[in-house]
Amino acid sequence: MPSVTNKIYASLKSKGWLQRIAEVSLLRVLHRRFIGMNYFRHKIKMMKKWSKQRTEDDNFYYELTESNFKQLASMVAFVSGRPVNEIYDFINELRYDPEIRRHISSIWDDDPKMADATVSFGRRYGWYAFIRAMKPLVVVETGVHQGVGSIVICSALMRNSNEGFTGKYIGTDINPNAGSLLTGNYANFGTILYGDSISSLKSLNENIDIFINDSDHSAAYETKEYETVKDKLSTRSLILGDNSHATDSLVDFAISHNRQFLFFDEQPLDHWYPGAGIGISPTSIF
Repeated sequence: MPSVTNKIYASLKSKGWLQRIAEVSLLRVLHRRFIGMNYFRHKIKMMKKWSKQRTEDDNFYYELTESNFKQLASMVAFVSGRPVNEIYDFINELRYDPEIRRHISSIWDDDPKMADATVSFGRRYGWYAFIRAMKPLVVVETGVHQGVGSIVICSALMRNSNEGFTGKYIGTDINPNAGSLLTGNYANFGTILYGDSISSLKSLNENIDIFINDSDHSAAYETKEYETVKDKLSTRSLILGDNSHATDSLVDFAISHNRQFLFFDEQPLDHWYPGAGIGISPTSIF
């Protein structure tokens, strides 16, 4: 004897309802896919365009949205204890600085792999603003790469020096060819130590005011860097983590060493990359 389920199935089939249900289900699936793709369609279009260009394959360069600039300025102001309008002015110094853009372009012009690249600083605007606001004596960055961050930092130190606040930059990188952009006037404010970052950090005999982690992006190595510099940090130190969107290394370090932690969520302008951010760990909110 047919089961009740089979009877219902047979009845629906004979009346054409199974086909209708299938069609409705398919339409619902397609409709939901359309809704989901609306969030990514523009990104995919930009990604296809980017894939044909001669630009960087990592450490992507882009501007931030106007809303994101407001968020960044407000966060830097909160952490540093400086007026938000002052922080906006610092950000705009870099944003509209023709000299640093000419400097980068002049070097990239000789590199066929970067022929279509644009000079943009993304979350590095935050690095710059913190340095301008806090007037550090020593800034250390691990992971120099091409040196975009290096000259952003040195540009801030240069302007601080013009105001009577002298500071220096120390970068580390395992690649002996890293830091090609750190030349000219920018090189007067910084130097790069080549070799394993942990070994380079151990060799430092400095009180570090701002430490920026941007080297090996494994969580274990990142944590090891923080542990290596913890006794070299000044009493008003600030740690900026470039990998805090991907690991808990900095927030865990902050919790275990009684430091504060905040996170700035980057929103790239007109780029397929979803953005990274800045992990921010001051000794306290100043």
